[in-house]
Amino acid sequence: MKDLSIKKLYYSISEVSKITEMEQYVLRYWETEFEQLKPQKNRAGNRIYTNKDIQVILQIKSLLRDKKYTIEGAKKILDTYTPEKTPTGDSDLSLFDNNSSNAGTKKEKPSLKKDLEEIKNLLENIYSKI
Repeated sequence: MKDLSIKKLYYSISEVSKITEMEQYVLRYWETEFEQLKPQKNRAGNRIYTNKDIQVILQIKSLLRDKKYTIEGAKKILDTYTPEKTPTGDSDLSLFDNNSSNAGTKKEKPSLKKDLEEIKNLLENIYSKI
C-alpha cells in the first residue's frame, strides 16, 4: 500500500489504481459487486474517489487477496464495516476488533468440519468402488 503524501478531497481512478496497486478494470468491477463502493462522478462523467472510498477498496483488497474470502464472503463482512476516523482525521483500516468478529466464524467451523468429513467419506466410498 502506498502512502498518501498529498491529501486531496478527490482522486481519479488512475490515481486510486496507483495508490491501491489495483487495475482500473478491477476497481470498476468491484463497484458493481460491492454496494459500499460507490464513487461519485464529476460533470464529465469521470469517477472521483474520496479517502473513504480508498479505505473501502483497501479493505476489499485485503479480504479478497490476503484473507482469501470469496466475493460473497467479503460482502457479508463489509456489511458491518465502516471506515473509522482516528484523532488525526485519517481513516483507520481496522475492520473490526478480533473478539466480536471471530465469534461467528468459530461457531461455523465445527459445522464446516463435519460437512468436509462427510464429503471425504463419500468420496472415499466412491473411490473404493472404482
